[in-house]
Amino acid sequence: MDRGMPGGTYRRGLTVDVRRTPAAAVVAPSGELDHHSAERLRVALSECVTESGGRIVIDCSGLEFCDSIGLNVLLATRLEAEKVGGAVHLAAMPPIVARILEITGATAVFTVHETLAEALAPPPPE
Repeated sequence: MDRGMPGGTYRRGLTVDVRRTPAAAVVAPSGELDHHSAERLRVALSECVTESGGRIVIDCSGLEFCDSIGLNVLLATRLEAEKVGGAVHLAAMPPIVARILEITGATAVFTVHETLAEALAPPPPE
């Protein structure tokens, strides 16, 4: 249990699960993405970019909160992935996280999917 807030207020940490699929590396952060936990996600995402150099899907369904530091991790990963020909897709964003991205304009630079299944589906033929 993480009690890093003043007055002993409970603050849930962040766990990060990574799995590989034929379509992408799927990174699933769960908990609060903030200045206390952003480094954990940054390391996992950076490893995915380095190892796969391809498509990363971030399953946001387990996120309970995202502050500006967390948002910067997502934006930096997008740039890092694009440098090696990859891309970062966001999936299943809870309303609180979607709102942060809307307010900051970050939704304009990410491909956002309603569900993880949609994000992992093969692109339609051209």
